[in-house]
Amino acid sequence: MIGSLRGILSELEPGSEHSTECVVEVGGVGYRVTVGNRLASEVGPVGREIALAVHTHVREGAITLFGFADPTERRCFELLIGAHGVGPALAIAILSVHRPDALASVVADGDLDALCLVPGVGKKTAQRLLVELGARFATLAVPPALRSGAAPALAGTRGEVGEALAALGYGRDEVRSVLERFDEEFEGGIEAMLREALRELAPRR
Repeated sequence: MIGSLRGILSELEPGSEHSTECVVEVGGVGYRVTVGNRLASEVGPVGREIALAVHTHVREGAITLFGFADPTERRCFELLIGAHGVGPALAIAILSVHRPDALASVVADGDLDALCLVPGVGKKTAQRLLVELGARFATLAVPPALRSGAAPALAGTRGEVGEALAALGYGRDEVRSVLERFDEEFEGGIEAMLREALRELAPRR
């Protein structure tokens, strides 16, 4: 799988409403890469050397390369397409509106209105995405600015879930109240407990 490309930008053409097709020449081979329109406006003009973090998307009958400014943006894209109902096109659209740090803030704050700024995302879809993305974005290193306070002093699985929730912006009392509902031996482990905790907490925001 291709994880990154560094070469000469030889073509830059509109793709869809939120994406642009570019060709990066590397060692005499031209790689066709789909990038978001925001990134496309930053990598030009044609003829300059560029470096992209790349996700190789494989599906039946097609292999598509998606390019990103850095590995963090690529990781966000991969987390997004892992969510139910989010394909590459929607993931690119989301990242065209919200950079990774801004998207982390949107998820941490449960900001429905900000997520609805993405064309094609209504309130029901945004609510579902916030629950799913909360669990997925907890696997990222969340900037200190997003932390609202220390996690509750709980051990084991509940302690790890508590730290993840605190990193996503939930207050100490919110975290403690929801974690008290779970046994340490919760079936499914950390990811399942985190997902259920976020479902409990989302309606309160």
